[in-house]
Order: sequence, then C-alpha cells, then structure tokens
Amino acid sequence: MAVANKQELPLKEAQVFRNILKNYELRQYKKGLKLAEGILKKYPDHGETLAMKGLFLNNLEKKEEGYEYVKKGLLKNLTSHICWHVYGLLYRADKNYEEAAKCYANALKFNKNDINILRDYAVLQTQLRQYDALVETRTKLLESKPSNPPFWLGLAIAYQLAKKPLEGVKVLRAYTDSEVISAAANDFERSELHMYENMLLEEGGDYQAAMDHLISIESKVTDKRSWKEKHALYLLKLDRKEEAEKAYRDLISENPHHSGYVTALLSMETEEGEANKVLADLFTQYPRSKAIEHLILQHAEGDSFRVKVAASLQNGLRKGIPSLFASMKKYYAQPDKKKAIEELVAGYYESLQKDGTFGNGDNVKEPPTALLWTLYYLAKQSDFRQESEKALEWIEKAIAHTPTVVELYMTKGRILKHMGQLEEAWKVMNEARELDLQDRFINSKCAKYMLRAGHIEEAERILGLFTRKDVTALQDLTDMQCQWFMVEEGYAYLRKKEYGKALKRFHALNKFYEIYFDDQFDFHSYCLRKLTLRAYVEGLRWEDSVKKHPFYLKAAKGAVAAYLALADSKADHTNEKENQDGMDEANMSEAEKKKARNKARKAALKAQQEKEAKKKEETAKNSSSAKDKKNVDTDPDGEAYLHTEKPLEDALQFVQPLTLLAPDNLDVGTLAFDIYLCQQKYLLALKSLVKISQINKESQDFKLRLGQFEEALKKQPSLDSRMKQAIDVQLVELKRQ
Repeated sequence: MAVANKQELPLKEAQVFRNILKNYELRQYKKGLKLAEGILKKYPDHGETLAMKGLFLNNLEKKEEGYEYVKKGLLKNLTSHICWHVYGLLYRADKNYEEAAKCYANALKFNKNDINILRDYAVLQTQLRQYDALVETRTKLLESKPSNPPFWLGLAIAYQLAKKPLEGVKVLRAYTDSEVISAAANDFERSELHMYENMLLEEGGDYQAAMDHLISIESKVTDKRSWKEKHALYLLKLDRKEEAEKAYRDLISENPHHSGYVTALLSMETEEGEANKVLADLFTQYPRSKAIEHLILQHAEGDSFRVKVAASLQNGLRKGIPSLFASMKKYYAQPDKKKAIEELVAGYYESLQKDGTFGNGDNVKEPPTALLWTLYYLAKQSDFRQESEKALEWIEKAIAHTPTVVELYMTKGRILKHMGQLEEAWKVMNEARELDLQDRFINSKCAKYMLRAGHIEEAERILGLFTRKDVTALQDLTDMQCQWFMVEEGYAYLRKKEYGKALKRFHALNKFYEIYFDDQFDFHSYCLRKLTLRAYVEGLRWEDSVKKHPFYLKAAKGAVAAYLALADSKADHTNEKENQDGMDEANMSEAEKKKARNKARKAALKAQQEKEAKKKEETAKNSSSAKDKKNVDTDPDGEAYLHTEKPLEDALQFVQPLTLLAPDNLDVGTLAFDIYLCQQKYLLALKSLVKISQINKESQDFKLRLGQFEEALKKQPSLDSRMKQAIDVQLVELKRQ
C-alpha cells in the first residue's frame, strides 16, 4: 500500500524507526543499521531513516559514507528536526562546533521544545562562548522541565558567564527554596551549592551581602578552608582590619608556606616598620617558612637587609641548596641589595678558603661542602651578570673541588650555551647525564642541549631511554603532550631550514591546545550533575586564556618564521618562473606559445590527478582499523605544511588568538606586523606598528619595523591616494610622539 506522504511512515515502520532511535541511544549501531536498511528497501526516500543510517555508518568508522547518507536524508526532508539534529551530531563528533551549532539552530526551527536538541545546543553554545544566547536556551530548558536540577544550575551558570551574577543568584535561590533539590543530596553537594551562591554574590560586587550570606552558611559548608579564605577576604574588603588580621593569622597558622595569606596580612600595615615587625614575629613562630623568609628580605632595607640576607645565604650554602641563587636573583634588580649580596658571598669565599668559616667571628668551622656551594653560587652569579669567562673559572674550581656533583656540570653546560659554544655545552651536559643515568630530568636537559646543537636524532635516542618501548620516542612524547620538546625540535629543524618538519612540530603543539579546548566539552554536562560548579567556572576561564602560555607563544614565533620563509621562497620561485616563461615566449611564435601552454596545462592536470590518486591510496591503506589510524603518521616530514598554498594565512592562525589574549605583548605585535606587511595589508600592518610603539617605542623591534614599513611603501607607488594620505599622517604622528 502506497504512503500518501513519502516522509510519513506506516504504523509498522514507524515503530521500527522508534526502535532505531533506541538502538542509537543504546549504542547498538550494527543492529540499528540493519533496521534502517530494512525500512529503506521499502521507502528509499525517507529522509530521517537515511539520516539515521548515515549516523550509524559514521559511528562504525565509515565517516565519508555516513556524511553522504545524512546529506541525502536532509535533502529529502529539510523540515525534519531529526535530520538537522543528526547532521549536527556528525559535525559535533568532528569537533566542528560552529557548523554543529548551526544545525541545532535549524533543528529548533522545526521543533522548538525538544529537550535533547536544546540540551545539546546549550552545550555547544557554552563551548563556543555564546553566553547571551546560552541564557535564552537554558531558560527554555528550565521552562520545559523544571523538575530537572541540572537545568536550574545551568541557567545560574549561564547568567554568571554572561556577567549577570545577581540574576544567577535569583535562579539559584529559587532552586534551593523549591522542592526540586533532591532530599538525597549529600552534605558536599549542598555545601557546593551554598559556596557557589556566595561566589555569585562576590562577583556581584556587594561584599557585605556576600559576608552576611557566608556567615549564614558556615555550619553547612564542608570546605572549611575555602570558607575561611572568603571570610578573611571579605573582612579585608569591608575594611574590618582587626577581624581580618585575626582571620589571616588563623589561616597562616594552618599553612605558613602560603605567601598569599602573609601578603594579605601585610597589606593592612600602612608603614614599612610595622610590616617588618609583623614579619619578624611570624618568622619567630614559623622559622621553616620560605614564604615568610623571602617577604622579610623583600621588605628589609640597608643594614637590616644585610643581616637577614646573610643568615639566608649562610644557611643555603651550609646545606648545599642548588636553587639558592635562583631564590636570591630577584633582589639583584635593586642596586643596594645586589651590592650587599655580592660583598657577602665574596667574603664567604675568602673566609672559607682561609679558615673554613663564614667569617662571623665565632670561629665555627663549616662543612667542606660550604666552599663548593659558594663557588657554585659565584659561578651562577657571574653567569647572570653575563661575565661568562669569569663564570667558567668559578665552575671549574667547583668541579676541581668535587668532580662528582651533577649540578656543577649542568651549570657549566649552561654557561657554555650562553657563550654560544653549543657543541661543547651538550657534551658537558652529557657528562652530567652519565653521572646519574637514572635521572629523567638531566636526561631531558641533555637532549634539549643536543637539539640546540642540531643533533636531532641523537636527542631522540637519549629521550627514548625514558619513553615507552613499544612506540618511537617522538610518538610517545607527542602522546604525552611534551611541549618543551615540540618547541625545541621545531626550532632545531627551523635552523636547518627543514620547514616541513619544523611546522610539523609547531602544529603538534598547537594540537595540544586544541585538545585542551576540546576536552572541556564533556564537562559542560558532567559538572552540572556532580555540582562541582566553582571549579567548573574557573576551568572555563582558564581555558579562555590558556594560549597565553609561553610555550604557545614560542611555537607561534617559530611557525611564523617558517611560514614567512616559505612565502618568500614561493614569491621568488614565482618571479623566476614568470621571468623564464617570459624569456621563452619572447622567442616563440603564437602557435608555439599556444602549444606550450596546452602542454603545461596537461602536465599540471596529470600531476594533480596522480597526487589525488596517491592520497586515496594512502587513505585506503591506513584506514583498516581505528587503532591503526591513531598509530600511523601519514605525513612524518610535514609535506602538507611545506607545500601549503597559503602560508601567510596559515601563519596568521597561530597569531590571531594571541592578539586577543596578549595584546600588550611586544612579540605578538611584531609577529602580526610581519605577516600583514608580507600580505601587503598596509593598514593592518600600520595598526600593529602603532601597537608596538605603545608597548615600547624605544625598542629595536619598533625602529626596525618602522624602517621596513616605510621601505615597503616606497615600492607601492600605485597605492590608493586616500589610504596613502591616512598612512602618512599616522607615520608623522608616530615619529613625533
């Protein structure tokens, strides 16, 4: 019996289709696929069944075929919310969140109140940071099913993310006052709800309201440390100094190594003398606290600083603390403190050589290692002052004193590196490694120095001593998301002008950050169920700024350098070919020119066809199983990056996130300028130049790029007159400032 509407199934097939949907929810993909094929034998144009078949195929590792069926189903029924939802699921599985969100928006046009679509759409909006639209979607979800606790919490968080925390408070209070909250909720869950509400009140800016609420929930909070921290903070914000001081002293007694508590306590003291007295009292109570010790040195001046730093230096040298100089280095920015430290250490060296004491007048003999670590300190100090030859003398004396200490060779290698002697540096670092073959840190340090010297294969072999044996060192380091290695090996290849391999490493690091971003996806629903609301919001905010990390910036600089080199090479090749073609055509008749062009066109077409055939062959070869796909690298040398048609656009993909996250970073401004100038986008290049001047107009970066910009303009006589005038005005202003 024929169906009146091809998109409406008879009762029997409609029931089968409902079973298909259940099969998908239960992840019974093969069973669901078989049922879908049964319906399509009778009704081959049923759009929703075609879409579901595509979804099953996609989940059975047949992605291309799956997309074809979903698109075919959508064309058969453009008004089906199921077809649009399925299309969105495919895009979401490929982490193409923007396209997935568009599909969900279309699905909602034809079924406005479908909870599953709304819930998925809300998760995508959170992932894409579309917070204003998220509030609307979360409101619809709550209205459709107010008995679902995560819908209440989702709306409260949506308001917070949209910078309307007090609206979130209203939603949260309506939830906690209602009967929706489960009676089975444990103490931790209720505690988190209360502390999350307090977080919203704090972000609303009313510290008195936040304090009153905090006091009211004290007995219900299980996270006592967080409660105490907020209590102390609000007392400080409300200028209740005596109570705040007591609260922070209580926190310090629990954790005297937390510098934030001590700093907050000191912020209440208006005079330097009072701050010093507070610190002295605290150090008497907690003599092992390094946080208090360093704050004492930070606030001390003159003779007081000299006495206190002497005690710290002697203790560090006596105990043989290798990081002593690293902890003292920050005081070298102040000339008086720098002078005091240098005089003290020099005096210790003389006294230890002379009579084995620190010269305090008490004639107490120090252990023999005190002289060793004094020499070590002096070497680090000279290296810091860029006195490399002197640093080398000190460290050689230290090695002669005790030739079995790993840190001495590591520092010698570092000094040689600063002198530009990279070959000697890695060899010395290898000596250090051989002193302790079980130490992963020194092993990695040695490999890093090998990479700096250009010994890439040897570095990978050394790193392989501590990686999994069933895969290559490179693969294991990639799986472990080892950022320093990707950066260092990328630069090693960059120095060798092996741009494909260099870009392979920089893109691998960029992939790590994409994974960090993708990994948050499941938490948008999970955290609402588990009520880890404060940690969830902080996690989202961390994700928003994660690309500010120095490793990402360094990789971006390397990638831009490689892409700019490729762009220059491409331009030179194009110009050379055009010149050659022009010379050849000048000696040809019209018939010969036509014949040559046809021949070139056929050769290009043949090359393209061979390339596509090879690509299909490789794809087929490496698609036998999902496991094999993960382990096989089809482009180990980065040929795809090397032969890109748009190197400058690819370079810009690294820099664009940084222009938003770190607009005041000089390196970011110079990277953007270099790309825009190469693209001949002069207004954007000028904008970057202005930004560089605002950050540091006296820098060599600004002066160099100003000259490059003016030189580039001279080579563009045909520039639009109005644009040229605007640029000239801005350049005059830049030079005048």
